[in-house]
Amino acid sequence: MNIRILAVGKKHESWVAEGIERYGKRLRKPFDAAWLLLPHSAREHEAARAEESERILAKLDRDAFVVLLDERGRNVDSPGLSRTLQGAFDAGRSVTAVIGGAYGVDDRVRARADFVWSLSGLVFPHQLVRLVLAEQLYRAQEIAAGRPYHHV
Repeated sequence: MNIRILAVGKKHESWVAEGIERYGKRLRKPFDAAWLLLPHSAREHEAARAEESERILAKLDRDAFVVLLDERGRNVDSPGLSRTLQGAFDAGRSVTAVIGGAYGVDDRVRARADFVWSLSGLVFPHQLVRLVLAEQLYRAQEIAAGRPYHHV
């Protein structure tokens, strides 16, 4: 069991890569994360959304617990995210987090998601979402282990 992150778009910008690497080195099973970057579509709007969603669906394991990052998702605090991820691990499921492209994902991906998560009511650039996700995975790990990284 581990976490796989599917992200649509170009490679990590250097400042994002540095942050992801920093948190990635600290992650331990089952919270260790592997990134898979999927190319964005050359199309626009609905056609791009459909093409990118097809690519995402093709990469999802049948039994994975899928977390879709979406601005219209549920807003949870860090302990809530940690409980959600730990619950998937306790059920023997790996976790796949999905960050869609500029036009989002279609209803097929949304229907496949076990948990649709909003980082905030704000909209963030995809590169920043990647970095925030990496940090939140580390925070979730620390909360699950009862370590003092997260202060309440």
